[in-house]
Amino acid sequence: MEDGSMKLGLRPNLTQFTILAINNAFVGSMIGIERTVVPVLGKQTFHLNALSILLAFIVSFGLVKGPLNLLAGRLADKWGRKPILLLGWILGVPVPLMIMFAPSWGWIIAANLLLGANQGFAWSMTVTSKIDLVGPVRRGLALGINEFSGYMGVAIMSGVGGYLAYVYGPRPVPFLVAEVIAVTGFVAAWLLIRETIHYTRLEMSTAPRQVPQQVPQAKMGLGQVIALVSFKDLTLLASSQAGLVNKLSDTAVWGLVPIMMAQRHYSIAQIGLVSSLYAATWGVLQLLSGTWSDKVGRKTPIVLGQILNAVGVGAILLTHSFAMWVTSAVLMGIGTALVYPVLLSAVGDEAHPAWRGAALGVYRMWRDGGYAVGGILIGFGVDWFGTNPTIGALAVIVFASGLFVLFVMKETLKLP
Repeated sequence: MEDGSMKLGLRPNLTQFTILAINNAFVGSMIGIERTVVPVLGKQTFHLNALSILLAFIVSFGLVKGPLNLLAGRLADKWGRKPILLLGWILGVPVPLMIMFAPSWGWIIAANLLLGANQGFAWSMTVTSKIDLVGPVRRGLALGINEFSGYMGVAIMSGVGGYLAYVYGPRPVPFLVAEVIAVTGFVAAWLLIRETIHYTRLEMSTAPRQVPQQVPQAKMGLGQVIALVSFKDLTLLASSQAGLVNKLSDTAVWGLVPIMMAQRHYSIAQIGLVSSLYAATWGVLQLLSGTWSDKVGRKTPIVLGQILNAVGVGAILLTHSFAMWVTSAVLMGIGTALVYPVLLSAVGDEAHPAWRGAALGVYRMWRDGGYAVGGILIGFGVDWFGTNPTIGALAVIVFASGLFVLFVMKETLKLP
């Protein structure tokens, strides 16, 4: 319910903003344990040799998470943010139990369908709710904090999961911890988080935004929003493809790097450390990149980030020591940190508050659909052409994505 005490901004909504950030850390923690343990589980427990089959768990994750980002945004504009957040947590609670007791790899794939739904609904709502609260002025900072909290959860639990798997084995201990996280995240969201959709109405009433579209801005249908974000608006198209390509490289870190390191006889604890450093670099630097984009604009960080990410991917070809694995991971972490919250901010800049949730959902559908595309391309690429050619092609794709942004995207932030 709206009242006179409602104000846009980070400071007047700091308590609720902080609770949302902590909850998103729990969302990220759910996937952190998976990033280290599940690829090794596939090799050691289920004895999978074909990478295309092994990476099916990432494909299933992306096939669900991408479209549900879109559905989450649309439902959130109709029903509110909190119900969708709670639904995400409900879908996440069974995931660790399914992995813990999985008798076959098919169960792992099914668990990742639910994990994709959990991430699509829950993470989407922490993003949208923070945008609601802060308004347009500090959007980059808000999204930097949101992604920082989520990916610090990923980073911490990647390391913890690797350590627990090293000491106790891949199952069940790491996933007992994940189950505690899932239940705690749901209870906290239920009891502590408030609805934020009313703040979008406050933003529309105080600072209506006019952008040059033919359709009245408050009456955009879902099909119109999909078309606008996907191909009609070149700036939004550039953002969507950059997000998708960024997830191609993330798929390599999630699915391919642990397998390559295991094949070269690194311990699961070392694999977990590399995954943790990648996610921690990504998470921490987003605090700076989001704020930087509020000052210099969105385009420069995105282009720079894609180029650094391409260099990090290419560096995998030179990884003949643990130090080089760390270097590659850190480079990709820096690149992704420059891109990740800034792309969300750019889409938020372009979208009218009335259909911003849907626009962010469409963008995140394309972005996280990169997991499905990446799992297929990398899996079959390695199986058919070998590891090095696949990694080299991926580096070229990421670099080309940065050039596309450079030449096609317009600046979305209105600089003074």
